[in-house]
Amino acid sequence: MTKTALKPAPPAENDLREASSVRPARKRRVMLISVAAIAFLGLLALVMGRAIFAPAAAADSEPPMTSTQIIPLVILVVMFIVATKWPVNIGVMGLVASFGVGYFMLGMSDKEILADFPASIVLTIIGVTYFFSMAQHNGTIDIIVRSCVRMVRGKTMLLPWVFFLVAAALTSLGTFSPAAVALLAPAAIGFAYESRIHPVLMGAFIINGAHAGGFSPLSVAGVLVHDISLENGFPISPGGLFVASFVINLILSVLTVVVFALLGKLRDGDGSAHMAEVAAGSTRPRGQQIFTLALIGAMLVCALGFGLPIGFVALSAGLLLALFNIKAQQKFVAGISWSTVLLVAGMITYVSLLTHVGVIDTLAHKALALGAPILIALVLCYVIGVGSAFASSTALLAAFIPLAGPLLAVSSLSASGTVAAIAIAATVVDVSPFSTAGALVVANAHENDRQRVYKQLMYYAGGIVLAAPALTWALLVPTGIM
Repeated sequence: MTKTALKPAPPAENDLREASSVRPARKRRVMLISVAAIAFLGLLALVMGRAIFAPAAAADSEPPMTSTQIIPLVILVVMFIVATKWPVNIGVMGLVASFGVGYFMLGMSDKEILADFPASIVLTIIGVTYFFSMAQHNGTIDIIVRSCVRMVRGKTMLLPWVFFLVAAALTSLGTFSPAAVALLAPAAIGFAYESRIHPVLMGAFIINGAHAGGFSPLSVAGVLVHDISLENGFPISPGGLFVASFVINLILSVLTVVVFALLGKLRDGDGSAHMAEVAAGSTRPRGQQIFTLALIGAMLVCALGFGLPIGFVALSAGLLLALFNIKAQQKFVAGISWSTVLLVAGMITYVSLLTHVGVIDTLAHKALALGAPILIALVLCYVIGVGSAFASSTALLAAFIPLAGPLLAVSSLSASGTVAAIAIAATVVDVSPFSTAGALVVANAHENDRQRVYKQLMYYAGGIVLAAPALTWALLVPTGIM
């Protein structure tokens, strides 16, 4: 019996590839975090610069931030660090922090702490994910995906643009942006997985499309911005606001494709062979699929034609569909994206608390004290952009647009251009997973892929927060184009 010397096995090729990819991934992550930190510190220095270099003037104009404003802001930064380093739901941290700050620091009751709890957003996420988990389970989403593949005749990279235009058409006709995203995201994200398009890319196109038409003269946001401006004595052009929003979101979509292509992320794997498989499948609905498609049509009519809340409509449609699948109830309820519900509810509740203690208002008023009107406009775009990534864009628009009044009164800046820049900066950052639209993208990702989509969407949103306010300001304020 002979003995053979045992030699260590050479590392597998896949292991070598994984090992070689870890360091670049870590470097990219460190670089992204560093850029975000530098940008945040730069913005903070810009806002606080007057207090540092001219303390007497700053003291006369604006009071410093109080401890009840600084401590909650520091807690928010710590929450982000923890959520980035460990897989802890930041929404849970937000709810706990809301209780801790509100109850022990501010002396608020539980009802006061939860006064701004986003019940309508939570209901929208629950209703939409409940209904579409059934549509996914009975094969209806697959039918829609196959039909989309056939429609573009194999040119799958055209589909993000198709969803961009459909979303823009819906919102320009009066659909609220989150409702348009809620209606389109399930089919679009399902298609992205089937065709190997990156789900974050597809989600970005849906959201950008919804915002492209979101300031039309018929839309809720368009009417809101125009009315607030009119009430404060600086009327703007509704048509100009609509065109500016469409063009800027179109530019952002083109830049998104370029960046994803440069990073090699346009496709989540090689889907060319799989696409032939998808296109070859049957697209003829049967049985429950026909009923599900009819319910989707009814949801569109109720939400778009009658303005009914999409959350209640989706829950009602889900209940009707559930009656045909009594035995699968546990699967459908499990299909609700509870992690996303916690994420959105916790973050919006906590940021509402920050607004309550005056953090957003203080930063905005410090920006107004800088002096140079064109610089103030840039700072306002960044402050509302960063705030809107975590809070309601509509609420921030109502709070920030009046702040442009003193700026416009003492400068020669265009009212339409300045207000449009502020308004667009508040909405383009809604790709954040903490906003309704971004949360819907995460909610419609595959369950085993949600953590990855959440992290990558957060990185993408960070890039948008850094770049988009500057882009809107550069195109609309210094140029005087509007």
